[in-house]
Amino acid sequence: MRSTFLALMALLALGAVLGLVALSPQKTPVAARPNIIYIMADDMGYGDLGCYGQEKIKTPHLDQLAADGLKFNQFYAGSTVCAPSRCALMTGKHTGHNYIRGNGEIPLRPEDTILPQYLQQEGYTTGMFGKWGLGDMNTTGMPDLKGWTSFVGFLHHVEAHFQLPGILWHFRQGQTPIRERIGTAHQGFANDFIAEKAVEFIEENQKKPFFLYLSLTIPHAELVMPDKLLSRYQDSSGNSVFGPEVPYPGLHYGGQRQPRAAYAAMVSRVDDYVGNVRAKLRELGLEENTLIFFTSDNGTHVEGGRTAKDVEFFRSSGPLRGVKRDMYEGGIRVPGIAYWKGKINPGQTTDFYAASWDWLPTLLDLAGSKARPETDGVSMASLFTANKAPSVGERQLYWEFHEGGFSQALRKGDWKIVRLKKKDGSVKTELYNLKNDLSEQKDLAATQPDRLRQMEQLLDAARTKSEHPAFVTLGY
Repeated sequence: MRSTFLALMALLALGAVLGLVALSPQKTPVAARPNIIYIMADDMGYGDLGCYGQEKIKTPHLDQLAADGLKFNQFYAGSTVCAPSRCALMTGKHTGHNYIRGNGEIPLRPEDTILPQYLQQEGYTTGMFGKWGLGDMNTTGMPDLKGWTSFVGFLHHVEAHFQLPGILWHFRQGQTPIRERIGTAHQGFANDFIAEKAVEFIEENQKKPFFLYLSLTIPHAELVMPDKLLSRYQDSSGNSVFGPEVPYPGLHYGGQRQPRAAYAAMVSRVDDYVGNVRAKLRELGLEENTLIFFTSDNGTHVEGGRTAKDVEFFRSSGPLRGVKRDMYEGGIRVPGIAYWKGKINPGQTTDFYAASWDWLPTLLDLAGSKARPETDGVSMASLFTANKAPSVGERQLYWEFHEGGFSQALRKGDWKIVRLKKKDGSVKTELYNLKNDLSEQKDLAATQPDRLRQMEQLLDAARTKSEHPAFVTLGY
């Protein structure tokens, strides 16, 4: 009799527990939340990869990533230079609304909640390796204050200018937090060390959902690298395979006697790192639960020994006009490749025009987060889970830039407006139809006055006054 009573009580208790579980809000199961790997090159042009038309530089791993996944024909960086581009990715806001709208000594604030902080709330372990640029030591933007469980890399963007830096920074959250400088002179080429640490992070966190942000510093302006890496674009005598080169003696950046060979080797080295990441995922059986995205922070550069002739030689901007620091497509349109085995159909391309600030709402959706922060982005989750582009119509994308004057650009549908305001107060406004004129050669401002007025109104409405005095300029 007693045993029957106890059994009945146990069944009633189990039923009560199950009822509470059914009524309780449930997070997305851990197994259903994908690992996320975001790989970003520094100053890589739209046309630098084979899958985007490159013929001189070899990028087999990235070409295969595109063949196995989804290639964006129209993916945009957050800015035409480093720090604001990274800020757009992290905050989900474009440069008309962000706090950091240009390079400089400006850290994220305590009130700026960013992508890794949201993902940590959903149980993700977060690791960043490479160039941070959003908060130096002893500022409110230090990586461990902004949601990074682990960080190895460069804090300040100028630190990241140098490929053989001698030191990096190491931060770690936890019961025994770490904030330290670490010597890497024995490691040599910094990006090799950074990429190795990123692969180690995957191995260490394979049993739980993780977000890995690999923010490389190549092929940025200092074209300095080990001879063994440069040799893949040299002949048996050590000469560049690209013919006679114009040596760069070095000023701020280190010198390079073969700038074209060095740039090509850096792009190919980025490709190597992507191959290493994929190999580790296959080894650990993680490919089917990991979304990989590859891109660049802005267009290709003309500095550090690299010239406009070199850009043209490689067609680094592809069919696009402009380079880094331009508001034309070559300064802001960048490669974008997504791969998720079993989710994204192989060999896909999309003309959906997206920007880096779309990643915050996208990843919150994929992580099962209920957070809905203010953002300029739209979720692209359907592109990766249902092979279907978001239905957002002729959405607007906006950029502004504060060097050498004040420049702005806005795209809506096929139309794009570019406004250039010089320091002397003169203003030039240009209008392009990207569908008919991808290279932005035909300024339609004079022949499309009604369209121009409409786009000018959208341009003026797209931004709010900056909260930082460095970006309150030229009458704005």
